[in-house]
Amino acid sequence: MRAAALHSAAGALLLTALSAVPAGGVPSAPGAPGRSAASGVVPGVALAAVRAAARGVDFGNCSDAQDLPGSMQCGTVTVPLDYAHPNGKQIKLSVSRVQATHRDPHNSKRRVPRQGALVFNPGGPGGSGRYFPLIGLLPEWKRIGAAYDLVGYDPRGVGGSAPLSCQDPKRFFKGPAPAPVHPSESYKRERVAQAKAYAQGCAQRAGSALQHYNSLNNARDLDVLRAALGEERLTFMGASYGTYFGALYATLFPSHVRRMVFDAAVDPDPAQIWYRNNLDQSAAFESRWTDFREWIAEHDDVYGLGDTADAVLTSYERARARLAAQPAGGKVGPGQLQGAFLQAGYYDDYWPARAQALSEYLKGDPTQLVAQAGPVREAAAEAENANAVYTAVECNDAPWPTDWKVWDRDNTRLARVAPFETWDNVWANLPCAYWPAPRQQPLDVRTGPGELPPTLILAAERDAAAPYAGALEMHRRLTGSVLVTERDAGTHGIAGGPNACVNGHLDAYLLEGRLPVRRAACAPRPAPKPAAPSVERAARPAS
Repeated sequence: MRAAALHSAAGALLLTALSAVPAGGVPSAPGAPGRSAASGVVPGVALAAVRAAARGVDFGNCSDAQDLPGSMQCGTVTVPLDYAHPNGKQIKLSVSRVQATHRDPHNSKRRVPRQGALVFNPGGPGGSGRYFPLIGLLPEWKRIGAAYDLVGYDPRGVGGSAPLSCQDPKRFFKGPAPAPVHPSESYKRERVAQAKAYAQGCAQRAGSALQHYNSLNNARDLDVLRAALGEERLTFMGASYGTYFGALYATLFPSHVRRMVFDAAVDPDPAQIWYRNNLDQSAAFESRWTDFREWIAEHDDVYGLGDTADAVLTSYERARARLAAQPAGGKVGPGQLQGAFLQAGYYDDYWPARAQALSEYLKGDPTQLVAQAGPVREAAAEAENANAVYTAVECNDAPWPTDWKVWDRDNTRLARVAPFETWDNVWANLPCAYWPAPRQQPLDVRTGPGELPPTLILAAERDAAAPYAGALEMHRRLTGSVLVTERDAGTHGIAGGPNACVNGHLDAYLLEGRLPVRRAACAPRPAPKPAAPSVERAARPAS
């Protein structure tokens, strides 16, 4: 799973509404995957949870409180770096909270009783949940924010929680990047060398601690956080990757679960973690890229990029060639263009702006393209940290192919039919082929009848970052779960977005514990509306 653009629909809405807030196959390892893989650290988790419950969380003012709307508070929770040695090195997780308002948004005279804490993770791996509690300011979340303390946190390695780094952040944003759709052998050798160097950089900077940044420890940390918050049972909402370690939590600690929401669920099958999941993701992005191009073609009168998906692709390839010859603003090459349009594969909210930027660039004005695709150097440290955590967690979680020939064979074949994202995904994950830390066997996510309270799974049918088959697999493995599907839609993360049907199921579950009797479907959200060009833009001749 790619970390670079991941945030839930909730996060996307929050960033919009609160713009002032700062910003062959895999070789098998010995032993079959199963619950026994985690049994050796159970006493360490229990001990850490008891200690956390005794200490609680000393919430106070956030360091940047003067820049934040609302009444968010911040604190820390201490967890062992290694749960097999709970008395060894400790790290602190940064936690944030907005307390339940008790105010019914539809009836100002009604006091809403508090139901506990709702803990959220936005995915990644490497995503920060620090600003999640501010989501309660948005209309779609006010009912939930009335009943729950909204709690966000930085998982281990992220942001304020023992941050992980694999290279100097000053080197993270290099110059305008190429992004060959069909890379040459010499380019592949160059990227293999970079992947090896990056993996070694992770080991040099983190030392022996590197192996402890993994999904099982994220699930264990979640139980310690639950205890620190004074919750006997956890109410949790995970988006994207957050659904995976949420499912690990449900498997490891089913009796500690109150309610769980899995939004944009990833495939938890141990055989999919993570190499094959990334192959499936690359294939799914090709379909979503086609959806986007078809939408642009429908609005050719606005963008002038072509009246068919193939014609739009021709315009896009013309921009790639021009950027390869001369980067826009000295910052945006084909790689930055691809990254910006990859974001549009995650969230169709980006479609109008990206299409407008491409249109203007091809008509001679690169301003919007540079603004949307250029690197934000002020965010280099945050981006480097997110990438380091993403890499460490996915590489530590499971065996990966260690022979470059396997990667080359599988992805050369895939790129013939899915060129948009395939090689970019390879380069993001290739350090895992040369990873210096021990690999784990993925836990077999599975719960039986009566082991786990009913849970809610939300999925968009055309989600590319978390293909829909993953939600079906999650549903099969978590007995008693109910799947709600947004049909013919592809936004990555649908909770708290513009779909009233989806939000109705979310509210009913979190506020009343009520789920549909069986799988439910919601009609898709409205398609994005194109941006209307100015007279000046409309009059500019195409090149």
